[in-house]
Amino acid sequence: MKMQKVILLIDDDNRNIFALELTLKARKYKFLSAQNAAEGLQLLQSNPEIGLVLLDMMMPEIDGYEAIRQIRNSDKYGRVPIVAVTANAMSGDREKCLAAGADNYIAKPIDVDRLMKIIEELL
Repeated sequence: MKMQKVILLIDDDNRNIFALELTLKARKYKFLSAQNAAEGLQLLQSNPEIGLVLLDMMMPEIDGYEAIRQIRNSDKYGRVPIVAVTANAMSGDREKCLAAGADNYIAKPIDVDRLMKIIEELL
Protein backbone atom coordinates (compact mmCIF):
# COMPACT_ATOMS: atom_id res chain seq x y z
CA MET A 1 0.00 0.00 0.00
CA LYS A 2 1.29 3.42 -0.96
CA MET A 3 2.19 5.74 1.93
CA GLN A 4 -0.09 8.75 2.13
CA LYS A 5 1.76 12.01 1.76
CA VAL A 6 1.38 14.70 4.41
CA ILE A 7 0.26 18.24 3.56
CA LEU A 8 2.03 21.10 5.35
CA LEU A 9 -0.08 24.22 5.98
CA ILE A 10 1.91 27.40 6.61
CA ASP A 11 -0.27 30.38 7.53
CA ASP A 12 -0.02 33.05 10.23
CA ASP A 13 -3.82 33.19 10.68
CA ASN A 14 -5.19 30.46 12.97
CA ARG A 15 -8.64 30.78 11.37
CA ASN A 16 -7.23 29.83 7.97
CA ILE A 17 -5.30 26.89 9.44
CA PHE A 18 -8.43 25.72 11.28
CA ALA A 19 -10.62 25.92 8.15
CA LEU A 20 -8.04 24.15 5.98
CA GLU A 21 -7.49 21.46 8.60
CA LEU A 22 -11.24 20.75 8.74
CA THR A 23 -11.34 20.52 4.95
CA LEU A 24 -8.34 18.18 4.80
CA LYS A 25 -9.53 16.02 7.71
CA ALA A 26 -12.92 15.57 6.05
CA ARG A 27 -11.10 14.21 2.99
CA LYS A 28 -8.84 11.95 5.08
CA TYR A 29 -5.61 13.84 4.33
CA LYS A 30 -2.80 13.87 6.88
CA PHE A 31 -1.39 17.31 7.63
CA LEU A 32 0.93 19.38 9.76
CA SER A 33 0.61 23.10 10.36
CA ALA A 34 2.93 26.00 11.10
CA GLN A 35 2.09 29.59 12.02
CA ASN A 36 5.10 31.13 10.30
CA ALA A 37 7.57 30.34 7.55
CA ALA A 38 10.49 29.61 9.91
CA GLU A 39 8.44 26.99 11.76
CA GLY A 40 7.20 25.60 8.44
CA LEU A 41 10.71 25.27 7.04
CA GLN A 42 11.76 23.46 10.22
CA LEU A 43 8.82 21.03 9.91
CA LEU A 44 9.65 20.46 6.25
CA GLN A 45 13.24 19.64 7.09
CA SER A 46 12.32 17.15 9.82
CA ASN A 47 9.36 15.41 8.12
CA PRO A 48 10.30 13.65 4.88
CA GLU A 49 6.72 12.40 4.45
CA ILE A 50 5.55 15.93 3.54
CA GLY A 51 4.40 15.77 -0.05
CA LEU A 52 2.88 19.23 -0.55
CA VAL A 53 3.04 22.69 1.02
CA LEU A 54 0.09 25.10 1.19
CA LEU A 55 1.87 28.40 1.76
CA ASP A 56 0.33 31.75 2.71
CA MET A 57 2.22 34.42 0.80
CA MET A 58 1.68 37.37 3.14
CA MET A 59 3.29 36.60 6.50
CA PRO A 60 5.44 38.70 8.81
CA GLU A 61 9.22 38.22 9.01
CA ILE A 62 9.68 35.62 6.23
CA ASP A 63 7.02 36.09 3.54
CA GLY A 64 5.87 33.36 1.19
CA TYR A 65 8.19 34.46 -1.62
CA GLU A 66 11.28 34.13 0.58
CA ALA A 67 9.98 30.82 1.97
CA ILE A 68 9.61 29.48 -1.60
CA ARG A 69 13.18 30.54 -2.37
CA GLN A 70 14.46 28.74 0.72
CA ILE A 71 12.48 25.59 -0.09
CA ARG A 72 13.62 25.54 -3.72
CA ASN A 73 17.27 26.01 -2.67
CA SER A 74 17.19 22.88 -0.50
CA ASP A 75 18.69 19.65 -1.81
CA LYS A 76 16.64 17.70 0.73
CA TYR A 77 13.11 19.03 0.03
CA GLY A 78 13.47 21.47 -2.85
CA ARG A 79 11.21 19.47 -5.17
CA VAL A 80 8.17 19.37 -2.85
CA PRO A 81 5.15 20.91 -4.64
CA ILE A 82 4.08 24.31 -3.30
CA VAL A 83 0.63 25.86 -3.62
CA ALA A 84 0.75 29.62 -2.98
CA VAL A 85 -2.27 30.96 -1.08
CA THR A 86 -3.01 34.68 -1.01
CA ALA A 87 -5.79 36.90 0.28
CA ASN A 88 -4.95 39.76 -2.05
CA ALA A 89 -5.86 38.34 -5.44
CA MET A 90 -4.51 41.19 -7.47
CA SER A 91 -3.60 41.20 -11.12
CA GLY A 92 -0.24 39.54 -11.61
CA ASP A 93 -0.21 37.69 -8.26
CA ARG A 94 -0.54 34.28 -9.87
CA GLU A 95 2.34 34.95 -12.27
CA LYS A 96 4.48 36.38 -9.46
CA CYS A 97 3.91 33.28 -7.29
CA LEU A 98 4.66 30.89 -10.16
CA ALA A 99 7.77 32.88 -11.10
CA ALA A 100 8.95 32.61 -7.48
CA GLY A 101 8.76 28.81 -7.74
CA ALA A 102 5.23 27.85 -6.66
CA ASP A 103 3.65 24.95 -8.55
CA ASN A 104 0.17 26.41 -8.36
CA TYR A 105 -1.79 29.30 -6.85
CA ILE A 106 -5.14 29.78 -5.16
CA ALA A 107 -6.77 32.94 -3.80
CA LYS A 108 -8.71 33.36 -0.57
CA PRO A 109 -11.52 32.78 0.07
CA ILE A 110 -10.49 29.33 -1.04
CA ASP A 111 -12.66 27.42 -3.50
CA VAL A 112 -12.46 24.02 -1.77
CA ASP A 113 -13.27 21.99 -4.89
CA ARG A 114 -10.54 23.77 -6.85
CA LEU A 115 -8.06 23.32 -3.98
CA MET A 116 -8.80 19.58 -3.76
CA LYS A 117 -8.30 19.25 -7.52
CA ILE A 118 -4.92 21.05 -7.26
CA ILE A 119 -3.83 18.86 -4.33
CA GLU A 120 -4.81 15.65 -6.15
CA GLU A 121 -2.93 16.74 -9.27
CA LEU A 122 0.24 17.58 -7.33
CA LEU A 123 0.23 14.55 -5.03
